[in-house]
Amino acid sequence: MAVKNMTKKQIQIFFERLREQRPTPKTELNYSSPFELLVAVTLSAQATDVSVNKATDKLFPIANTPEAIYNLGVEGLKEYIKTIGLYNSKAENVIKACKMLIELHNSQVPDNRKDLEALPGVGRKTANVVLNTAFGQATMAVDTHIFRVGNRTGLAVGKNVLEVEHRLIKVIPKEFILDSHHWLILHGRYTCIARKPKCGECIVSDVCNWTDKYEFGAVREIKVKNVE
Repeated sequence: MAVKNMTKKQIQIFFERLREQRPTPKTELNYSSPFELLVAVTLSAQATDVSVNKATDKLFPIANTPEAIYNLGVEGLKEYIKTIGLYNSKAENVIKACKMLIELHNSQVPDNRKDLEALPGVGRKTANVVLNTAFGQATMAVDTHIFRVGNRTGLAVGKNVLEVEHRLIKVIPKEFILDSHHWLILHGRYTCIARKPKCGECIVSDVCNWTDKYEFGAVREIKVKNVE
C-alpha cells in the first residue's frame, strides 16, 4: 500500500523535532574549504564518510588545492585514496577536475550548478552538496538515505531521486530548507535505517505515515493534535 503524503502540519512538526535534536547539523565529511569539500564528496560516491575521512585526513595535509593535487598525478593520488571504492576512476576524475579548475576557474570552486556539473565526476547530487554546504544555497542532495526517508515517511514520495528532490524542495518550509539535507541524511543514517529502522526510538514516528512502523516498535499511544 502506498504511503500517504504528510500534511503541512506533520512536516512542520517533523522538522521542528529534527532541529531540536540537532540545532546545528553538519556533514560528517572532514573539510576546511570548498575545494576540500568538493574532493571529499566526489570520493564519497558508493563509499562511507568514514572511509573517505581516513583517506583525506592523510591527503589534505599534503595536498589540498587544485594545483597540489594535480601535481600528484593520477598514480600519486591513488596512493592516498586506494582504500576507497572505485578509487581508480575517482583519481582520474579528481585530477581532470583539478585541471579544469586551474584553467577555467582560477583554481576556485564554482558556486553555480552549470559549472560544477561540467567537472568530471561531479553529478547533480555532488553539485547540490557543494552548493548547499559550501555556499549556503537551498539545494537538496538526495542520496539513498534521503530517498528512503522521503518515501518511507510520506515526506516526499517519488519513483526516483529527482522526483524526491523536487518534492522536498516544494514541501519543506523555508525556515528548514537550508539544513534539511543534513537532518534527513543523519536521520536516515542513524534512525530510519534500511532493514531495521529504530521506530521505537524515533522522535518523529508519530507524524510518520509508514504503515509498518508499529512492527518496528513505534508507540501507538502517541498522539499529535491537529496534524491535519
